Amino acid sequence: MSSSKRLFSLNPSFHHYLALSTGAFAVLAGILHYIISGRADPLHCSSLLTRGTWLDENHRNWQPEGCMLHTYQSKDTTSCLASRRVVFIGDSVTRSLYFHFMHIVDQELSMTPPDGNHKHLNYSFTSDSLTTLDFFWDPYLNTSATLSLVHGHPPSLGVDDRPAMLVLGSGLWYLRYATTGGLPAWEANMESVLESISAAQIKPADEVVILPVEDIVSSKLSPERAETMHSSDVDAMNSDLHHRINPPSPAIYSIFSSLPAALSVSLPLVFNKMLDDASTQDGLHFSHDIVNAHANILLNLRCNNVWPKTSPFDKTCCRAYPLPSFLQLAIIVTVVMYGPIMWYLAYARNPTKRISFADEYRPAVIFSLSIGLIFIADRTGFWLKEQKQFNPWTFGFLVLCSLVVGLATVKRADKDMGFLNRDQTDEWKGWMQVAILIYHYLGASKISGIYNPIRVLVAAYLFMTGYGHTIFYIKKADFGFLRVAQVLVRLNLLTVILVYTMDVDYLSYYFSPLVSMWYLIVYGTMAIGSQYNDRMPFLLSKIAISMSMLTWFMTETWMLNAVFAFLERIFSIHWSAREWSFRVTLDLWIVYFGMLLAIAITKIQAYRLSDHHLWPMVVKAAVGISIFILLWFFAFELMQESKFTYNTWHRYISFLPIVAFITLRNASSSLRSCSSRAFAFIGRCSLETFIIQYHLWLAGDTKGVLVLLPGTRWRPINFVISTIIFVYISDRVSHAIVELTTWICGNKETSLPTSTRNATRHTASSGSNTESIPLATDGDSGSVKPDSSVRPTRRWVDRLADGTSPQHSPGYKLWYKGSGWRPGVKAKLVVCMGVMWFVNSFWTVTDST
Repeated sequence: MSSSKRLFSLNPSFHHYLALSTGAFAVLAGILHYIISGRADPLHCSSLLTRGTWLDENHRNWQPEGCMLHTYQSKDTTSCLASRRVVFIGDSVTRSLYFHFMHIVDQELSMTPPDGNHKHLNYSFTSDSLTTLDFFWDPYLNTSATLSLVHGHPPSLGVDDRPAMLVLGSGLWYLRYATTGGLPAWEANMESVLESISAAQIKPADEVVILPVEDIVSSKLSPERAETMHSSDVDAMNSDLHHRINPPSPAIYSIFSSLPAALSVSLPLVFNKMLDDASTQDGLHFSHDIVNAHANILLNLRCNNVWPKTSPFDKTCCRAYPLPSFLQLAIIVTVVMYGPIMWYLAYARNPTKRISFADEYRPAVIFSLSIGLIFIADRTGFWLKEQKQFNPWTFGFLVLCSLVVGLATVKRADKDMGFLNRDQTDEWKGWMQVAILIYHYLGASKISGIYNPIRVLVAAYLFMTGYGHTIFYIKKADFGFLRVAQVLVRLNLLTVILVYTMDVDYLSYYFSPLVSMWYLIVYGTMAIGSQYNDRMPFLLSKIAISMSMLTWFMTETWMLNAVFAFLERIFSIHWSAREWSFRVTLDLWIVYFGMLLAIAITKIQAYRLSDHHLWPMVVKAAVGISIFILLWFFAFELMQESKFTYNTWHRYISFLPIVAFITLRNASSSLRSCSSRAFAFIGRCSLETFIIQYHLWLAGDTKGVLVLLPGTRWRPINFVISTIIFVYISDRVSHAIVELTTWICGNKETSLPTSTRNATRHTASSGSNTESIPLATDGDSGSVKPDSSVRPTRRWVDRLADGTSPQHSPGYKLWYKGSGWRPGVKAKLVVCMGVMWFVNSFWTVTDST
């Protein structure tokens, strides 16, 4: 290598240093945030009430600083307001807020006063959930009814308990009518109200809210109002309220001392920050969207911490994370300490005491620490979480950047790598996963034109499942238990661990159970009568029967309900049959299309059809048809009224763009020999990126985004930081799971090959075949080049396929203390299943409704 090239070469461990330093920076940022502001506002109530910004221009997505706001609907308010009373007292601004609040609680109730000609009235309504919603017209907060409520002695109105929420609003009428005493009179009255609330032996309500004096738009006020109402007076009134409710800190106050006490009253000063001058006509009353957002903040303030503490944890404003149960905590400690204990035992038993952090111990430590980091990220307030916001420009920019990186890392092999070769399928999985990740991060699911192609990408993963496993079973005919165990453990190990450590439903990580189910279906279809698989009519008949039986089973919903009821009764497994039916039926036949393509490819190779003189013409015709299909598909999906309309068509047409893409991608030897290293890298850890994104890149079980550097304005930097950490951990965990799967299932000659090479030599148009488990491949190295003088270390799955059996890692021998006895894979899996059954039996399931 020349000296000039050496000057610009990167350290081979550069990516490790980059990821670890980025992670250390994120941890430091989390610690500093807690010391500076997190300790004073651990539940983010202050952030909810004082800081935030609009993420969109239509005033639909308000983002409090550092927490996730829940958009409440009628059914959501039952847990905290059912059979309770909510009281609003104040002027016309308070009245508008009251009606919007009431409309959220019950959609059947009006959003405006029923009698517009008589607005200065009291109102009382009862919702379907028996919530009593009262409004008292009192713009000066000085009537006897108001004073009685403030003192904690509500008048008898048929409701025995105190209100769940008391909302008081005043100020503008003191400015509008000078005869009332103006600003001094308002200050004296608010001082009296606050003193009464503070002195009351019983708090007037579960949540007492003093509304800030609403900012005015002077240019839009009527001449009469503009004469007495001034923005400077409004600012002075709100400043006075803030200092009365939140006394200033003493001079000697520091970040390490106790915080000064504040009144048990909430002051949502953020209401004025949410106002937009263009959203008012009279300078006083603002648009429905803004007032509705105000009402939603009040509901988040009152109800978030009352909600059942179950996943998804998508309400982090003014809400405490639940403490793990004893059983969950025991599992977390066991998983997190597993790796370090393995390393320590190896060190303690080494006579030289010079054991290094070698490769055989690294996977266990990485897996354990990664699970701990995932728990901290999404089940504690150490890092912040915020809402998603779709922006078409951001979406396009990220897609374009990904495409540039993918194309910049394209490599060309020295020969034709064959149809759907390993590098190509890794690349395919990689760019699809990148698209899905961007789609999830920006919350693009509401955009039908993006949702529909993403559905096809998910279907493509399932298509590869059917194709890859069918290729393997046709060529290898290995239907042994060990392969089944290795596939299922590889697909589900991370998912099952997260189910218990994060306390989530297994089906919420829908791809692992979905691919597992389809693998078993492919296995069963190919295994039954496998000795006759070389007879095409018999094989096609089996596939047709399997397809028919599954369609019938999923159509008759009572059977699925019965299966899930059995699982719940016997194994304490609580799954939603409705959700699972949606996931399965959406791509009901795509796996079978993959199986059919696998059979077609094997026949083309067996009969060497690519050597026929008409084959080039067939390829050209297929390319033309494929281009037409892709153009038609994008036109068709864009013309659909909604994504729900498209879903009705999806199962019937999704195979068309998939087969069209495969045809174009393999149309020539040049295309088959090229692949993108960047996309292939993501493809090799795509299963881990799909699962880990739920908690370590996204947040709130995919409902929000993880914020490592506090501040909504730093979102672009947060995206870069979190992406580096997320991709690195996904890659490391992928390697670790491969090793753990080897330890659990062993690596005998009949072990799982997730990558097999065709034994027969093919022409340039067909090449060698590669079968892989979609979203479940390790990433140690690429394909071995047979012409190389020095052969690199081979992937464990390739060694297994060829029948070699490397020695067990010495670190795992610690479990058996060097004895000759080792439990077999069946014994290990039986023990694991028994432990899960035991844990399920004692696991506390909380109703999230």
